[in-house]
Amino acid sequence: MSALALSMVVGIVKLDIIGIQPANAQLNSSRNISQKVYDKIPDFPRENQYRSRDTGKVATDNTLVSRMIRYHYYQKGRAPNYRFDWKLTLADYLGANEVMYDSYYPGQDGLRKNPLAGVRKAIKKLSRKERNIFMQTLVDLLSGNQ
Repeated sequence: MSALALSMVVGIVKLDIIGIQPANAQLNSSRNISQKVYDKIPDFPRENQYRSRDTGKVATDNTLVSRMIRYHYYQKGRAPNYRFDWKLTLADYLGANEVMYDSYYPGQDGLRKNPLAGVRKAIKKLSRKERNIFMQTLVDLLSGNQ
């Protein structure tokens, strides 16, 4: 019996046999990954000036990158370690792909003001080169390449 068939028998799918590495473990903390992005790209917009609905304090750990990761992976169900999927997500933010709804955007439920409009402005200000560097950094981090 092949390793894949054996894995299926016991209820575990071994995706790495066909070259797809599950990245769920790396997504255990979008804040952790986002901090690594900001370490590598310190000038990348944070968009973290919004106030917590619960405490009224500025939620500095609720950043553009952490919300984008949550949107990309949890809302859209896109693979976190493929550059093309990140291009689709950026296209969503730029209004060139799928419609993004304010009421479902990450952070809208925990922040006093929905951050989507500010995030979109920040992303539109980025050059193509800056967006490409950002996407590659995310892919590298989520693929375990950095």
